[in-house]
Amino acid sequence: MESLNVLLLPEPGSGHLMSLIEAGKRLLGHGAAGGDDGHHGRELTVTVLVVRPPTPESALEVDAHVRRVAASSIGIRFHHLPAEDPPTDCGGNLQEFKSRYLELYKPHVRAAARELCASALVIDFFATPVLDVARELSLPAYVYFTSTAGLLALMLRLPALDQEFDTDFEAFEGTVDVPGLPPVPAGSTPGFMGRKNSPNFTWFVYHGRRFMDADGIIINTVAEVEPGLLAAIAEGRCVPGRPAPPLYPIGPVLDLDAKKDASNEACIRWLDAQPRASVVFLCFGSLGWFDAAKAREVAAGLERSGHRFLWALRGPPAAGSRHPSEADLDELLPEGFLQRTKERGLVWPRWAPQKAALAHPAVGGFVTHCGWNSTLESLWHGVPLVPWPLYAEQHLNAFELVSAMGVAVPLEVDRKRDNFVEAAELERAVRALMDGDSEEGRRAREKAAEMKDACRKAVEEGGSSRVALERLREAIREGARAATTTA
Repeated sequence: MESLNVLLLPEPGSGHLMSLIEAGKRLLGHGAAGGDDGHHGRELTVTVLVVRPPTPESALEVDAHVRRVAASSIGIRFHHLPAEDPPTDCGGNLQEFKSRYLELYKPHVRAAARELCASALVIDFFATPVLDVARELSLPAYVYFTSTAGLLALMLRLPALDQEFDTDFEAFEGTVDVPGLPPVPAGSTPGFMGRKNSPNFTWFVYHGRRFMDADGIIINTVAEVEPGLLAAIAEGRCVPGRPAPPLYPIGPVLDLDAKKDASNEACIRWLDAQPRASVVFLCFGSLGWFDAAKAREVAAGLERSGHRFLWALRGPPAAGSRHPSEADLDELLPEGFLQRTKERGLVWPRWAPQKAALAHPAVGGFVTHCGWNSTLESLWHGVPLVPWPLYAEQHLNAFELVSAMGVAVPLEVDRKRDNFVEAAELERAVRALMDGDSEEGRRAREKAAEMKDACRKAVEEGGSSRVALERLREAIREGARAATTTA
């Protein structure tokens, strides 16, 4: 039988691209949710359509990852699309920028689909305008959703919310109805929802509407981790009167291979010397950084908590960049802090080996920005969390981790002061998470252990994510057969 070529179109940010490549591995039968022998995926080939990242830093990171995957023997192919100049009039509207940038690639995706004899198209959720190309070419098209079922439910509901609310969400004091979640305080809605007249909000309303045009939505979550939300979406409660496209929860889609880096060996050696589950790990993602005011509050909170800590601290980006710099510890930390805490703490001033740290038995808690990839890594290892959201959908993720999943101890974050956290509040949350006699911490640890078990069972033979993956493969085969019949 001739193999079916599935084209993947990721958003060029490394988090989205790497997640979709991992999903491609699963389709081929490799990796945590795909088995190891690849026999299920033999009739499929997977080709990633590479969009040029818009900044030199992200281009370097993406190119390195593409080279690593291309050099491996797993069979993922890459097709570089012709470069387009990124839009220059988006201001700081990142979601608008991503959406408009991917929209520019519609003609190139059309040409690639014809040239590569595509059988199906899987697109990042920022690329929904490309669904028009799939319809034009009679190709089955799937949206790949890199975040939570909570955000998916909200985005599906967003066109209706846009009609229901006259005021800006940042000025609203009440709660927002997201089917499958407890009532969501307006202060926990994603940043893009703040002002209704912003291009970011307009684009998210558009994407939420277009999701309904897909042949299916592949989502990086686990049925047992977000059961109520997945049920609400599948039952059509987010878009009344219209059934949602089929859902394929195939997560956790993670690249769990911790890349060895000699510059980080001292960090892991330090963890090796700590007692089991005694260290709270603080790390805030590829874009997370602190100024001196925030860093000094963190330092004071950690020092007063009395607990061991590993803190990945990054400094402000250089002019013209979004990427954090290596931290100047003398400038960011209180005088004498490193000396006073040297027996029980380590401040790591650059990129930290997060995967290796979360897998390490010494780590017993994770203070995190709540990016979904980081959260899934934490759940995979059964590490409970303290959510400190910074941007994007992270405030909604934080709400869900505390109020729906129960795997986290809440932290009071002041959004009006650029997500500021007082030292006393961080001290309270770290103590609640790490103290052995804390009821709040005990519950979060128990729920995190349950989620670890659920994540690992889901990707085993017969597990929910493996079953969803086989349903997806069969849907792709059926779609290809239908397209051949009507051609």
